Amino acid sequence: MSAITINHPSGRRTAPGRLRLTRRGRMVFFGVPGMLLVAALLSLAGFLNSPAKAADSAAQLQPTSTISVTVQTGQSLWGIAGTAAPSRDPRDVVAEIIQLNNLEDGHIVPGQQLFIPAT
Repeated sequence: MSAITINHPSGRRTAPGRLRLTRRGRMVFFGVPGMLLVAALLSLAGFLNSPAKAADSAAQLQPTSTISVTVQTGQSLWGIAGTAAPSRDPRDVVAEIIQLNNLEDGHIVPGQQLFIPAT
């Protein structure tokens, strides 16, 4: 492989000079990878420092006791919550029913089996 030469107007042939980066080029060449490295390190630090447990002891990991109910025609989550736990706030019971049954929109249909928190 031969070296690249540059012809001057005087007719002399010279070897090319060193590549020089402008200020903007240095920012792109060093700054962008540097910012990506910092973001990756911060993400890794957050992942390593996050808690990996749901509770401090096994005693706090008690399953929710539930009963199974079949939805009847004309029933709503609000009515089921009021019947299942009349002493509790129905909003809290409805939220628990939605969470226990993975109801994304809170929509129920007659004949559907629901898990209701036992009080």
